[in-house]
Amino acid sequence: MNSTQSEQQFRPMTVRLALQLAAPHTWAASLCPALFAAAFCLLRNLGLGVLRTFLTTAACVALQSAVNTLNDYVDFVRGTDSAEDNVAENDAALVYGGIDPRSARNLGLGYLASGLLLGLLACWGRGWVPILVGAFGAAAVLLYSGGPLPVSYLPVGEAVSGFVMGGLIPLGVAACADGFLHPEILPWSLPLILGIGLVMMSNNGCDIEKDRRARRNTLPALLGRERALHLYRGLIALWLALLAALPVILAGWIGLACPALVLLGGRDCFRKLFHLKLLPETRIAQMRCIAGANVRGNGAYIAALLAASLIRGFYG
Repeated sequence: MNSTQSEQQFRPMTVRLALQLAAPHTWAASLCPALFAAAFCLLRNLGLGVLRTFLTTAACVALQSAVNTLNDYVDFVRGTDSAEDNVAENDAALVYGGIDPRSARNLGLGYLASGLLLGLLACWGRGWVPILVGAFGAAAVLLYSGGPLPVSYLPVGEAVSGFVMGGLIPLGVAACADGFLHPEILPWSLPLILGIGLVMMSNNGCDIEKDRRARRNTLPALLGRERALHLYRGLIALWLALLAALPVILAGWIGLACPALVLLGGRDCFRKLFHLKLLPETRIAQMRCIAGANVRGNGAYIAALLAASLIRGFYG
């Protein structure tokens, strides 16, 4: 079969497939940190504003879409993704969609360019600090999936993804508010860092055997399933403890709304996470649970900060 015939067998890229590659069900990992930073800025009177909030949030979503798409492309061309890997069809467009991998690569670069453009617009008039933070984030996007030794193939991939998404996004958004670096936001971002790092650990914990065959040295692959599971559950417990303590320290009594909302809306997700065992056959359920826990847990944190800002504004 010649290359022309081979290319003719590929299906065209469609809006549906492009959206599948962007993986909207994972966008909580960028939306939560961006919205957390906006709520933090509102609470601290940093003056981010509605337009910059929209631009920074859209930029974060576009950059995450780039990470998702480029990571799928790299895994597919390296042969580490297949229909036998217990992935949902809407989470594996290259495996099931029959599209040219090069079109996915180009789409990922397009998402990256869109994110950079939106980020530059958000930084407009705020000097070099937010631009430098954004540039560091864009470099992390490229290095996570690409290069001779992608970060996602190393045992630090979970920590890097957690810090870049959960810590660097709030740092960059806060810098867009007034042009200054606000490192004080990082300790308050710990629930975001942990929650997002656990998304990657959930994925990699279910893929231990596949990753070992592909010589992908993720943290779970090095630890083994039993030790990885102990660490995983310990980090979930730490995450819950932070969601109970940090909102109260940051926002006062109204911060109690966060643990209350977690108990009301996220109890089932977190309970299931303590019972699931990072097995390949439960991968889809595991990923749904950790995504839901991020929305409910970190979403409750954001809601508590917004409530504190509104109450403070109401009472002057």
